[in-house]
Amino acid sequence: MTMSTPDADNASSSEIPPTVVVPTTKGGLNVTVRFDRASVWRSGLVLMGLVAGLLLLLWLFSMLSHFLFLVLLAWLLSIALEPGIRWLVQRGRSRGVATGIVGGSALLVALALAVVFGQLFFNQIADFVIGVPELTTSVIDWVNARFGTALDPATISSTLNLDPSQIALWAGSLSGGVLGVVGSLSAVLFDLVTVLVFAFYFAGDGPNLVQHLASWMPPRGQQVFITISEITIAKTGGYVVSKIVLAAASALFHGIFFAAIGVPYWLPFALFAGITAQFVPILGTYLGVILPVLATVFTSPWTAVAIIVFAALYQQIETYFFTPHVSKKTMDVNPAIALGAVFVGAAIWGPLGALIGIPLAAAAVAILDTYSHRYELVPDVLSVGDATPAPEPT
Repeated sequence: MTMSTPDADNASSSEIPPTVVVPTTKGGLNVTVRFDRASVWRSGLVLMGLVAGLLLLLWLFSMLSHFLFLVLLAWLLSIALEPGIRWLVQRGRSRGVATGIVGGSALLVALALAVVFGQLFFNQIADFVIGVPELTTSVIDWVNARFGTALDPATISSTLNLDPSQIALWAGSLSGGVLGVVGSLSAVLFDLVTVLVFAFYFAGDGPNLVQHLASWMPPRGQQVFITISEITIAKTGGYVVSKIVLAAASALFHGIFFAAIGVPYWLPFALFAGITAQFVPILGTYLGVILPVLATVFTSPWTAVAIIVFAALYQQIETYFFTPHVSKKTMDVNPAIALGAVFVGAAIWGPLGALIGIPLAAAAVAILDTYSHRYELVPDVLSVGDATPAPEPT
């Protein structure tokens, strides 16, 4: 775009490219605004190219979003293995051998648990799925009796897609155990292999990958990049490991208690309680016992009360004994941030996203803590919420 005065208009017209002329005035002086057609076309083509590039990126992300999610899971698994790998490397093992020992041990433990408890777990899940319509009817009948409503169990079951034929299909797949589920969900097996392959690659070749990525950055950027990488591995890796250990302990103790008092489907209920207690902050412990409470409250109310009391007592033991010992070298995440991470992760990636939302938030918090500056609180801020107001400033 060019601007010219009347004097400039007297110049040779042969030097002026084809234009779109818009006469206007500025401060009493006639001004002619000339739009260079070549510039307009060039700007339009650049704008269309940017829009096309953005649409292409959005299309690629939609096509690769599931794969990128699997890579993200693999990265989280690799940093969970990192503390053990570094411990072995510091004692003279090579990186590859240490990765094989730690990763192979974790895989063997998972396979052993699947062999020992897999069939029982899926059998109980199948029995629970079959019993869902009966449980739904019991809940609706209880609501109708207590509140005088006239809810129809058949209508609600149809709304919730609790079709008997569909439930029978699910139960048949689950009753086949691990092999039955994997056989009916071959895509799950492919995803699992993808996660394991990339996790072992990230864990075994992590330092080389970091160096390769850093080689594309200037020296100052390399320092920031390596600092962020180390913080993420040290803090988030330890956080993931500590949560896995605490979840396993919670599932173990809940499972023993549920089996001792005769709770049906005690194994899946115990695993559900252990996972939600660690990865759903604030409300996780009580959300984890909702299912066993609903499964027992209509047949044995005192069993349901015992479950709630045990969950409350275990939460106190875990908070004041287990957590300080297991998580003493790892970071903590503000409950509000953790809860928000759970909801955001679930909204983006579903149930698995709810589990990985907190580790990702932990990585972000660790980086912010490193590069942010905190100030000492003034007395007025320290007194917020106290019963005794702060003294008036002099």
